[in-house]
Amino acid sequence: MPTKFSLIFLCTALLLMVNTMPTYGAGIAPHKHEKLNSKERIKDGVYQPRDANHFDNGEHKVGFDHEAIIGNVKEAQEFDTLSPEESKRRLAVLIRLMDLNNDQYIDRHELKAWILRSFKKLAEEESADRFEEIDQDSNGQVTWKEYLEDTYAIDEEEYEKEALSADGYDGEQELIRDDKEMFNAADLNKDDQLNIEEYTLFHNPEEHPHMLPMVFEQTMRQKDTNANGKIDFQEYVGEEAEQRDKEWLIAEKERFDKDYDLNRDGVLTGNEVLSWVVPNNEIVATDEVDHLFAATDENHDNRLSYQEILDNYETFVGSEVTDYGDHLQNIHRLTDEL
Repeated sequence: MPTKFSLIFLCTALLLMVNTMPTYGAGIAPHKHEKLNSKERIKDGVYQPRDANHFDNGEHKVGFDHEAIIGNVKEAQEFDTLSPEESKRRLAVLIRLMDLNNDQYIDRHELKAWILRSFKKLAEEESADRFEEIDQDSNGQVTWKEYLEDTYAIDEEEYEKEALSADGYDGEQELIRDDKEMFNAADLNKDDQLNIEEYTLFHNPEEHPHMLPMVFEQTMRQKDTNANGKIDFQEYVGEEAEQRDKEWLIAEKERFDKDYDLNRDGVLTGNEVLSWVVPNNEIVATDEVDHLFAATDENHDNRLSYQEILDNYETFVGSEVTDYGDHLQNIHRLTDEL
C-alpha cells in the first residue's frame, strides 16, 4: 500500500513532467512532419515513384491500377462503392476518351498517354488538398507563414523573430531551410505567396522541370559530403551501407554503374544525379501499361478491345464487388494472424 510520502513524490513528478512538456501557440497543431510522411521522399533525398506502393512485400495493390486509370483518388474510392453495372458504364466513358484514333481499340501508346495524364491529375489533386488545408484565411494564396504554422507548428511569435531553435524542433532546421528555398523557387511572380499553380510546383517539385535545378542543388548539398561536385559510390549509399550486408552493396553497386553512371566515369554528375533522385514517370507509365496488358489482353494481339477492358473492369476501376473482396482478404489475413 503506497505511503503518504510516495503519493506526494508521484504527484510532484507528474507535475514536473507536465510543466516541461513543449507548448504550442493557440490554434497550432502538433508537428505533422508533412515532408517525412507525404509521398515526396522515402529516404536520403530520393523521391518516391508513383508506383512505390503498387506491390507491398510481393502483394499486389489494385488501388494503384485504379488511380492510374481514373486519375483521382476520391473518384477511385467512389468506384469501390458502385455496382458492377455502374462501374462498367462509367469505365466505358473513359475508354472512349482513351481511344484517340477512334478505332475501338486501346493500344499501348494510347494507354500510356492516358496514364501519364492521370499522374498529372493525381499530382494536382494532392496539391489541391494540401493547399486547402494550409490556406488558413481561404484567400486563394499560401504564404510562407501559413505553411510554417501548418507543417511545423511554428506560432506567430516564433515566425516574427525569424530565429528558430534547433533544440526545440529536433533537427528540423535543415527541412525548413530546404522548404524555404523550394517555396521561393516555386514563387514565379515573386509576391511572397503561392497560388494553386505555384503550390503544385512546390508540393511536387520532382515532376516539374522548372524545379529540378533546386532539387539538384539540395541533393548535392545533402549527399556530396566532400564537396567536389560529384557523387561517388560511397556518397551514393551513404550511412545506410553500415546497416546492410554484402549482397545489398553488390546490388547497389550494379545499379549505380548500370542505371545511373551513364558515362562510366565512376561518379554521378548533373543529369545522372537527377536520374537517381527523380522518378521517371515515363518508365513508371510504361511498366503499368505492361502490367495491365499482361492481365487483360486475352487474345494477345497487343491491343485492348473495349470488350476486353469491360470484361476486366475490376482490374481497371473496381466496384463494390472488388472492394468487398478486399474486405474479405483483410478478414482472412486477420483470422490467420489470430
